[in-house]
Amino acid sequence: MFGLGLPELGIIAVVAILILGPKKIPELGNALGKTLRSFKEGVGLADDESAQKENEKEEEGQPKV
Repeated sequence: MFGLGLPELGIIAVVAILILGPKKIPELGNALGKTLRSFKEGVGLADDESAQKENEKEEEGQPKV
């Protein structure tokens, strides 16, 4: 992970706790989780819409029987 080992990640965690405080860390994690969830939903909706448009184009190109 970007060339970071366990000692480096530990130092980053300690610095984050010192700067933000132990009460803010769970709030930050919660906000990050919500952001990632909404991003994944948005990407999924965009994929669904593009697939639906492709299907509509394919159906228009086929002669009706």
